[in-house]
Amino acid sequence: MHAKSCGCCGAWADHIAKAGFPVKIVESSTLETFKTEQGVLAALQSCNTALVDGYVLEGHVSAEAVSKLLKERPSIKGLAVAGMPAGSPGMEMSGVAPEAYDVMTFGSAGTVFMRFDGS
Repeated sequence: MHAKSCGCCGAWADHIAKAGFPVKIVESSTLETFKTEQGVLAALQSCNTALVDGYVLEGHVSAEAVSKLLKERPSIKGLAVAGMPAGSPGMEMSGVAPEAYDVMTFGSAGTVFMRFDGS
């Protein structure tokens, strides 16, 4: 689910689909309510939210992190990439150096699930 007219959300969905995950895009004007209902903390919110096999994905979570999540199946609500870090899936921009960013868990203790160094 993502906000209407969000180009990076579509690029993230393409990234996830190319990794073999099924994608259904739902544009919503009530995204903030949906995020709250799914337990996404305000500090972790980004522009898109997804549901996958009982987990919530918030922001530009990589397909690599999703695969690891589904393999390990930790007791968490979901994963989040806060904000919109350059170079994260869907946020690749010509001429802009990728940023380091963390994929965080939420729904129990918020810990770093994976770290991407920006290269």
